[in-house]
Amino acid sequence: MSILCLAASPGRMRVGARNRRPTGGKEPTSRLDNARAAVDYSHFMSVLFFKRFLQRPFQIASIVPSSKALVERVARKMDFSQRRVIAEYGPGEGVHSREIARRMSPDSHLLLFELDPAFSRDLERQFAGDRRVHVVHGDAVRLPQELTRRGIAHCDYILSGIPFSILKIDKKRALLQKTHDALAPGGSFIIYQITNELKQHATLFARAESEYFLQNIPPMFITVFQKAPALNSGRRREMEWTRFPANRQA
Repeated sequence: MSILCLAASPGRMRVGARNRRPTGGKEPTSRLDNARAAVDYSHFMSVLFFKRFLQRPFQIASIVPSSKALVERVARKMDFSQRRVIAEYGPGEGVHSREIARRMSPDSHLLLFELDPAFSRDLERQFAGDRRVHVVHGDAVRLPQELTRRGIAHCDYILSGIPFSILKIDKKRALLQKTHDALAPGGSFIIYQITNELKQHATLFARAESEYFLQNIPPMFITVFQKAPALNSGRRREMEWTRFPANRQA
């Protein structure tokens, strides 16, 4: 797609004639110029997201990226006080990925699994200078192999925005099994979804807490599935669902 040619470094982006200003062949150096460049890049990313949604509506769960409020709420489900290994399924344009990378420690790792080639290429550009972030252009079922290849035993957190509801039942359950196995004891699988149908399939996990988050278009269920701690890992416990009053029912 020709639009991908616009994805040079953010400092060089210009969208629309009104934003253009003579630079004499030099890169912008003022804070104002840098701020404008950041805004232009965000606009480009939204265009890319919209185009990919039109081309692959069943692979991309929403017509717009997650809101800032949703991104912050999801990030607060994780503890960044120490080294973490985090995987993300279907990061898209990377709104959650950027927030996670901003919060996590210098010795942490973030693995991004993205099937869409345009999103994958753009994620690689975004995180080209960050050795903590690893972009995998492929299916999330490759998580165990990618962890082994990097000498990583487990993930502390796995985040997913992929539309589980459209997956065939066998693939859905296979991915849930691999996700559960890849988590460290006590680790969390965090999803944000339009529906909350996954709870009936995620019986491998010891506990789950769910909320309906309205500060997003469309509103999303945020659910945290927790793997049993090490002492209880040998026993299967029933799902425990936290019920929220009124419009926060799981």
